[in-house]
Amino acid sequence: MVVIINLDESYSLVIGSAIATAITLQTLAFRVGKARARLGVQLPSMYADQSVAKVNKDAHVFNCIQRGHQNALETYPQVLFLILAGGLKHPWVAAGAGVAWCVGRLAYANGYATGDPEKRQTPLGVLTYVGLLSALGATVSLALSVGKVL
Repeated sequence: MVVIINLDESYSLVIGSAIATAITLQTLAFRVGKARARLGVQLPSMYADQSVAKVNKDAHVFNCIQRGHQNALETYPQVLFLILAGGLKHPWVAAGAGVAWCVGRLAYANGYATGDPEKRQTPLGVLTYVGLLSALGATVSLALSVGKVL
């Protein structure tokens, strides 16, 4: 079976949203690199040693910055797929989901970067899950319509 996809002009918003997710991840990566250089955490170590981080606040803060970035990377492939696929049927929802995910990720990482892991759960950080679930819903809707279920 051949499937021909006619993209609505508003799919450009989905692509822009996907680009924003890449910029968000790169922003978080730059923060890690800057903190790594400032605090002397040598590559290839992903984190400062726990024994050092327990007594050195800077090493602990580095670990928090790194963890904020790593947490974003853990869900990124799924989020990107859901934004791009869901946008085929619901471009406005998917584009908004991508923006929400970006804002949520940055808020989460900013809270984590304080060195107090409890501050990673911010009101804006909830947008991460709003974005993820919205993109999931758009993609499920697409799947059901392609399968002629809806």
